[in-house]
Amino acid sequence: MASMAQAIRMALHYAEENLGVTDIFGEDVGPPLGGVFTGTQGLETTWNTPLDERGIVGTAIGLALAGQKPVAEIQFCDYAFNTIDLLKIAGNTYWSTGGDWNVPMVLMTPVGADIRGSIYHSHSFDAQATRIPGWKIVMPSTPRDAYGLLLSAIIDPNPVMFLMPKALLRMKGAPGEIQGEPEDERSLNQMIDAPLGDRTAWKPSWPALEDLFIPIGKARIAREGADVTVLTYGRNVPMALAAAEELAGEGIDAEIVDLRSLHPYDWDAITESVRKTNRVLCVNEDTEITNFGEHLIRRIAEELFYELHAPPKLLAGAHIPGIGLADNLERASVPQKESIKAAIAELAAHEP
Repeated sequence: MASMAQAIRMALHYAEENLGVTDIFGEDVGPPLGGVFTGTQGLETTWNTPLDERGIVGTAIGLALAGQKPVAEIQFCDYAFNTIDLLKIAGNTYWSTGGDWNVPMVLMTPVGADIRGSIYHSHSFDAQATRIPGWKIVMPSTPRDAYGLLLSAIIDPNPVMFLMPKALLRMKGAPGEIQGEPEDERSLNQMIDAPLGDRTAWKPSWPALEDLFIPIGKARIAREGADVTVLTYGRNVPMALAAAEELAGEGIDAEIVDLRSLHPYDWDAITESVRKTNRVLCVNEDTEITNFGEHLIRRIAEELFYELHAPPKLLAGAHIPGIGLADNLERASVPQKESIKAAIAELAAHEP
């Protein structure tokens, strides 16, 4: 019954032992902290870097080109914006060398709001990430998906961005979702969570984990429905599911499609769902102008126009410079369960 942070930690341990990961590094990634969200506690190949995001990305590129298999972390995605030129280099190397050079690196970074992080710790990065060709981009919404997507990212021969919805990092999965983990939550905590205080002599006792490779580019139907398709990912998935369950009592049957991968994305799953429901809502936290959901709506309008019984709708973050610290400001800045519920109901009520 792992949390998402524990699932990430277990995936990294499995990858150290079995998939050839050589370096896991970033700001506070190594001991004693093991990551701001504890995602790298107790791992063998972790080390701390200076507070230098460009140095982190540049080092990961260099290690990957030298034949290593690094996993680098940007502590918060808000600080990845000053690395864009290096991310572009990582993404275009395989293409620009005619396939002669691979860049087998993973870049992890926490994204999104709902931790009261205010202006410097609440940004989203999904729209920006999808504008950098050459990268695969994934964002889990469950601990199981975090485990399986991270392992798939690690074995990929070219760069993968692993976006971690920070609001879900403490969310627990169902017992036994990750093969080999103990079903008892307390047992897992005692095995792999570092104690408070002095950790110098502490070593984790890892469960006998097994591999799980969730294909990059394959969506998950989180809830079957017939009236409205909701295309979403990350933190918005559990909110959309909660909204859909409430609307079911009002006679509205929403289908929730958890994209999981933003590039490549599962166009077949999107097409099948839109043809079934004839109405579509895209939900994410990034700012609404030049939003990834806008791309999906453009393609849906071009290729599935005659399947639609209502105009496609986008529910996204407000186009403002940052997220406010006060609870009411943060809630007003990004989608909430109530706004998702209202948007689904509005689409369902639209007459064809």
